[in-house]
Amino acid sequence: MVEKKSGGHRGHGEGSISLRKDGRYEIRVTLEDGTRKRVYAKNKKEANEKLRQLQQELHQGTIINGPQQTLEQYLKEWLETHKQTIRPRSWERYEAIVRLHLVPTLGKLPLQKITPQHLDRLYRQKLESGLKPKSVAAIHGMLHTALDKAVRLGLVSRNVCKMVSPPRVVRKEITPLSAEQARKLLEAAKGHPQEVLFILALSTGMRRGELLGLKWKNVDLVSGVLRIRQALVRMPTGQGYQLAETKTAKSRRSLVLTAPAVEALKKHKAVQQQWKEAAGPFWHDNDFVFCKAMGEHLDPGYDVLVQLKMLLKKAGLPEIRFHDLRHSTATLLLEQGTNPKIVQEILGHSQISMTMDIYSHVLPTMQMDAMSKLGDLLEEADEEEEEE
Repeated sequence: MVEKKSGGHRGHGEGSISLRKDGRYEIRVTLEDGTRKRVYAKNKKEANEKLRQLQQELHQGTIINGPQQTLEQYLKEWLETHKQTIRPRSWERYEAIVRLHLVPTLGKLPLQKITPQHLDRLYRQKLESGLKPKSVAAIHGMLHTALDKAVRLGLVSRNVCKMVSPPRVVRKEITPLSAEQARKLLEAAKGHPQEVLFILALSTGMRRGELLGLKWKNVDLVSGVLRIRQALVRMPTGQGYQLAETKTAKSRRSLVLTAPAVEALKKHKAVQQQWKEAAGPFWHDNDFVFCKAMGEHLDPGYDVLVQLKMLLKKAGLPEIRFHDLRHSTATLLLEQGTNPKIVQEILGHSQISMTMDIYSHVLPTMQMDAMSKLGDLLEEADEEEEEE
């Protein structure tokens, strides 16, 4: 590891720059209380500039790393620390929440002085200004996570977010396809370049990013199992896409494929091999299951959403979101009597309560079917006793 540092025990104001395994540079500076502040840089030049800036701020007394720091100072440090531990899109949303909603309102308050009343007032003001309940709930969720870390670090004695109720979010009504509608969509997709993608979407319930990030190395066509390990996500800059690990441990899952899905994938792989041979040295060898004719990843907008809209129109079906294909898979499975725990595992939900909440519309029907079957079973038992 390349490191620029002072020898021996580091004193107040001393700093270091070290190269991490992920290619970033870590800058550390020792504060008055003996603790260290860490920030990160993409290259050596930026690292040297950040080290000089930190040392200057420390000399001027503007760096605070303990309980006396403001919410703004803490959140900026928290964002920097978590930049590499969360997905780029998530970090982008967190940064926007901090910059647009928390710093201008509560940023100058000392971390330990924030009260539940401050949060209640903030949420009310945001709602009155026209911000949607879902967005205000997102502010609450992000701040809750950040303050949990502050409690663990001993910077505050309590997480005030636990004493405040975020605005109630009315979940969007889902519009799953019926079995007949799903068959009509697949019929309309026959021969379409994205036919196999829609087959897999309906037969596995995979998210759009998971489908577009799927690689052949994670598909076993012999055993009929695929492994979900990453997803195609938009880059933090908003320009282009990149592969990222799936959101949670539950999202990293293995799925058993239906027999038709396996056959469709085999034919798709053969066609893709023809594309590869035709492209020759111009082929982008990214190993994507779903790609363009030269091997690049599909565009989530035009190649997926626009095509879905066209196919729905061709099939004479109402317009739905791509995510509703996932809802369709779950609803059809539940209607067939599949255990909700299995549906949770297929969808990659972190908790079964999420599955039960989203698909509560199916549960009453499942309960009626279950009780009807139980009634039939008990009646059969009575009839057998009478015959004896």
